Amino acid sequence: MSISLNFELNDRDLEHFQKAQAAAKESAKDRTADDIISCASGLLADAQKVHIPDFIKERLLRLDDMIAMVRDEGWHLPEEDRQRVLSALVYFCDPKDIIPDNVEVLGFLDDAVMIELCVRELKHELEAYDDFCDYREHEAKRRGLDASQLGRTEWLESRRDELVDRMHVRRERDFGSGYGSSSGYASTRQSYTRGWRPGIFKFG
Repeated sequence: MSISLNFELNDRDLEHFQKAQAAAKESAKDRTADDIISCASGLLADAQKVHIPDFIKERLLRLDDMIAMVRDEGWHLPEEDRQRVLSALVYFCDPKDIIPDNVEVLGFLDDAVMIELCVRELKHELEAYDDFCDYREHEAKRRGLDASQLGRTEWLESRRDELVDRMHVRRERDFGSGYGSSSGYASTRQSYTRGWRPGIFKFG
């Protein structure tokens, strides 16, 4: 038997997560980008050692995508966009997050909520990156190449530039301003800090 859980986070609830994110950013202010990426990757590695519900696992897969966005040589995000993603990842460097990760079953629940908030905030970045990966996979297969071995190539650059431009336009429309390989958590890819908004979360 399985159950579905629906809950709503109001402004006060989201403020709690916002404060936790701010505290994480403060504690991580001296960390390098590589440190932040390593921390976030470490959380995914820890999650593989324990039993976690599928709804949490699904969110962790999106965290894996965020990590891939700042590692992917072919995608090579502009620095300002890269810093935006890194700002979302710093929460996952805090060993004293809202729910300790060693709590059975629910230890990664707060991480799943934070990932969901990040996914909403980085919607256009993730959509663009998903489209880029799909295009690279398709074109690499058509050309008889291994997509996982590709870095920056001329035939990828034009599509990458189009998608980055689209990402900026859509983000500016929504907010009024613009601002590598994955961690290995997922064997295959599956298809904040502005703008915190109340929302209904469905986990199940």
